[in-house]
Amino acid sequence: MALANFIGHETCPRCGGSDPFARYDDGSAVCFSQGCGYREKAGSTPNNPQKKRRTVADKRDFIEGTFKDIPARKLSKQTCRKWGYETAKYPYGERKNQACQVANYCDNTGEVIAQKVRFPDKQFTVIGDLGSAGFYGQHLWSGGRILVITEGEVDALTVSQLQDGKWPVVSLPSGAGSAKKTCQQQAEWLEQFQSVVFMLDQDKEGREAAKEAAEVLSPGKAFIATLPYKDANECHTNGAGGSVLQAIWEAQEFRPDGIIRAADIAEQAKKPVEWGYSWAWDFITQWTYGRRQTEVYTIGAGTGVGKTDFLTQQIDYDINTLGEKVGVFYLEQKPTETLKRIAGKAAGQAFHVPDGGWSQEDLESWVDQIASHDKLFLYDNFGSTDWDAMKSRIRFLAQSEGVKLFYIDHLTALADTEEERESLEKIMKSLAMLAEELEIVVHLVSHLATPDGKPHEEGGRVMVRHFKGSRAIGFWSYFMFGLERDGQAEDEEDRHTTTVRSLKDRYTGRSQGCTAGLKYCQEDGRLYEAALPEKAAQSSDNAEDHGSTDEDEEPSF
Repeated sequence: MALANFIGHETCPRCGGSDPFARYDDGSAVCFSQGCGYREKAGSTPNNPQKKRRTVADKRDFIEGTFKDIPARKLSKQTCRKWGYETAKYPYGERKNQACQVANYCDNTGEVIAQKVRFPDKQFTVIGDLGSAGFYGQHLWSGGRILVITEGEVDALTVSQLQDGKWPVVSLPSGAGSAKKTCQQQAEWLEQFQSVVFMLDQDKEGREAAKEAAEVLSPGKAFIATLPYKDANECHTNGAGGSVLQAIWEAQEFRPDGIIRAADIAEQAKKPVEWGYSWAWDFITQWTYGRRQTEVYTIGAGTGVGKTDFLTQQIDYDINTLGEKVGVFYLEQKPTETLKRIAGKAAGQAFHVPDGGWSQEDLESWVDQIASHDKLFLYDNFGSTDWDAMKSRIRFLAQSEGVKLFYIDHLTALADTEEERESLEKIMKSLAMLAEELEIVVHLVSHLATPDGKPHEEGGRVMVRHFKGSRAIGFWSYFMFGLERDGQAEDEEDRHTTTVRSLKDRYTGRSQGCTAGLKYCQEDGRLYEAALPEKAAQSSDNAEDHGSTDEDEEPSF
């Protein structure tokens, strides 16, 4: 067999070099550049992206352009040549003769199978079969120590240029949305690399896409890079190209959400346990060890038993004693009446009662005093009880105003009347997650279902199963309290004394089942700790909490 004869040098389609790439008269070629080693067999067609193009299914030919410097992106002609990234005039349709940039997608032999065309207005079109093309630039690499994946073609060119084309880098074909799918399709090829660094855009979509795609890879293989600018090219054009290379080597190993090492939280765990925000009454503070951020506290009581009055006094305590900011979402009470009642608690006067013995001067003075502290934020729902709308207001108050203590009266008003249980489950889960995310304390009122025995309004014992949406409330609440009072009792002391019952204690379990008394003082409208009525201290006729009165299914979280 005759030996092939050298006929000249050409540009290597892999590394972009011209001198090291040799062509022979039998059609074979080889690149002698160190680290490249690209070869073409005898009889093959020269593998230059700008020459080797097929006609595609939509009857349009691939575009042929030229390789140029791209000053706006600080990309060199040599980099564009290596990657088959051309500048051209679009030859079709309404955009005919419009300037464009063309990213050539090739199969593993280097043959162009798709083109992604980018116009000056940042709009794109595709010629060929982009869906089967894999990553942009995938044909240039066949394994190695580190692979970098960027979100766009220009970013891939940027990373390549910054490291002189030495290390593998590719781009997603269709932005962040194609990350997971492309990694799944090209999983076998990705396994050829020891480590894969996701360097996607630093916006929310890019960060989420990086995590989703990283889960496709083998454990320990995926890393996620962090950049000081939106993407690699923006770093480069702002003179921070070095940060791109640094980000590759400092990329953090991906671990699924929720998995942490003990070492990561050891210092935090060593901190002494502190009491949370105190309650207005010492016995509840002792039961709960205070109120902690991220937790939900739920109160249930029958109609007219005094749960709103209970919360209102607690709000007064938070504002005027603790000096904390408070967000109040009373869905069945006008904000002006709520403010009047809170001012009345502070003053020890029933400002909401016409013949309460107060003066107009006192009312105005106390309302002005609370307003001047700028600690109280009220929600005017205008008759709307939409949870999504309310959630956005809670988020605003927490993030923009620094509010940490929130009161919602009542949960049942937010439920869909046609699918009450299902909607309450969704709202409770959403509310608990919101409290965790924003690090806030949520105080929540829930209505009760009618018990089998004595009515709650006549002092019937409150149980977890009586709460509307009890399964979800019981699952997501850290503490649950029941308020019991016989509003029909013959004895006046009994009529004005409320039993506070601890129904659930997730923190220690110690207070579960504990009871204490609060007595309403008609003179100043406040609740004070008091001894329990003798009857309230005994078990009532519905004392055993077996099953549920209105729902037996577990919450469908």
